[in-house]
Amino acid sequence: MNINPASMIHPNRSRFVDRHVLVSGGAAGVGAEAVRLFAAEGARVSIVDIQDAAGTALSEEVMEAGGEAIFVRADVSSGQEVSHALGVANERFGTVDILYNHAGSTIVKPFLDTSYEEWRRLFAINVDSMYFMTHGVLPGMLAKGKGVIVNTSSVSAVLATPMEVLYCTSKGACQMFTRSIATEYRDQNIRCNAVCPGFIRTAHGLREIDALKAYGVDVTEAAIAELQGRICEPVEIARAALFLASDDASFVNGETLYVDNGLMART
Repeated sequence: MNINPASMIHPNRSRFVDRHVLVSGGAAGVGAEAVRLFAAEGARVSIVDIQDAAGTALSEEVMEAGGEAIFVRADVSSGQEVSHALGVANERFGTVDILYNHAGSTIVKPFLDTSYEEWRRLFAINVDSMYFMTHGVLPGMLAKGKGVIVNTSSVSAVLATPMEVLYCTSKGACQMFTRSIATEYRDQNIRCNAVCPGFIRTAHGLREIDALKAYGVDVTEAAIAELQGRICEPVEIARAALFLASDDASFVNGETLYVDNGLMART
């Protein structure tokens, strides 16, 4: 089943008018769908990613459609590059109201074949990036007296997957980071939640599936259908992230929203 992203946009909704939304890893896949949806609902969107061509094209697409967006290139695992990106974004749109920490990657290989350098690199992308981004935007949110953070975790934070010890561990850290930020800053009117996908039809998700298959892990179309009914479309994750970022979720804090069509419920 293919979902048409355009058919799922509510053009009359304006939940994010006059809000500055920053999406890390926003140039492609789920991040790009979130950028489109945020912009369609009135947000000024900063796209932070290492994919220059895709990020530039997406910002131009949003602007041509009547929205507001800029692309800032940054490796989110680098504190220096994140600081620069935040400076550019804040200068253009003001301090960030909503942060969507979506940037992430995976390494698929047996644990004993995994180097410490690979361990550190994946944690830098998946976990350090959340530290740098969140640490950078929180002072502005606190000064405003409100703010929202949404993180992309995974069902792999709870359900261990063969050949993905690094990935699963990093997403477990993401889960606890989410709960801890929510706990520490709740009384300062800061909300922090996570969206947790299963298998997604993105370039990243399909590469992961191919890599798992190469190691003999059963992630065929039939196996995925058994686990979660069908593969998830990127826009379905993006819409869940928008819900958590919106005032519709004003009393949702420190939670992990599993977007997996019952995968977690069945295990």
